[in-house]
Amino acid sequence: MNAQHDTGQPVSNPPAARLMGTLTVAGAFAGLLLVLVNSWAEPKIAAHRAEVLREAIHEVLGAPEHYETLFLVDGVFTADLPTTVDSTGLDRVFVGYDASGRSVGYAIAGGEPGFQDVIRLLFAFDPASGRVRGMKVLESKETPGLGDKIEKDTAFVAEFSDPTPPLVGVKVGRGTGDAHEVDMITGATISSRTVIRIINHRLEELDAYLRAYEESRQSLAAERDTP
Repeated sequence: MNAQHDTGQPVSNPPAARLMGTLTVAGAFAGLLLVLVNSWAEPKIAAHRAEVLREAIHEVLGAPEHYETLFLVDGVFTADLPTTVDSTGLDRVFVGYDASGRSVGYAIAGGEPGFQDVIRLLFAFDPASGRVRGMKVLESKETPGLGDKIEKDTAFVAEFSDPTPPLVGVKVGRGTGDAHEVDMITGATISSRTVIRIINHRLEELDAYLRAYEESRQSLAAERDTP
């Protein structure tokens, strides 16, 4: 039986089609709003990440005069990316130069799962000496007060200024002074090991390509210097 007003007139229920139409319009409007917000926010987020990366490159490479991006294309690092090649998804490193044009090392990014989430970092490697020259965490959600010490503990970060890969994590006070050793953070061994593992894995992946690029660069430099 239909509901009645005080006037005694029947009140009809809204048609299902009208209700569906209202929901559809509301959903479409919400979707459009999300698209507009993302379109506004994404360029700002990308610009911020680019700035963070730029600052990190300068930090781990010791404030080089300038740097350039090298892309790994068909097993060869190149600064001159062909116009027909999309850089999206390509592996890349950043090579820094001093005022005289001499290479001061390579900044290499990497990321792997830590204790809470993926840890992303940037580290510097000098092929000439075969040593890691610096490390900076770019992104981490490790436990505050414990795992986050991988970026806040200055003593731990400083250990990546001169070790020789492959790096080996050791407990504090258990090391022998070997150039491969890095003292891990007490209470944050998983996070510490992840940082070490990222660096080792990235160098394993790129070592041959970096050596080939260095040899090619040095050969070109020798040819220019030959009378």
